[in-house]
Amino acid sequence: MTQYLLSIYQPEGEPPPPEVLGPVMERLDALNGEMRDAGVWVFAAGLHPPSTATVLRAKGPDVLTTDGPFVEGKEYLGGFTVIEVADLDAALGWAGRLATVLEPLWIEVRPANG
Repeated sequence: MTQYLLSIYQPEGEPPPPEVLGPVMERLDALNGEMRDAGVWVFAAGLHPPSTATVLRAKGPDVLTTDGPFVEGKEYLGGFTVIEVADLDAALGWAGRLATVLEPLWIEVRPANG
């Protein structure tokens, strides 16, 4: 079994209003439940906006700390799900379902080392 990171990318800006976001979150909760029932769900989390990030970089013995995102962009990592499945095809199947629930957001699938 291999773990896969399903990264959820979203555009900058305010989140959708509650009447739009509420049903999406209900569908997401249902899909997470299906993943748990199937034994593939490992972990999932939403993230705060990039403006809340702190970036650290070592330079010799010093560590430089900077407020804000590492990369400026129009889209950012808004959340993720980690699943454990037999192969890439299985991961893509779950990622496709996640993409459908979160339309029009993009889902990136990457295997995790470990």
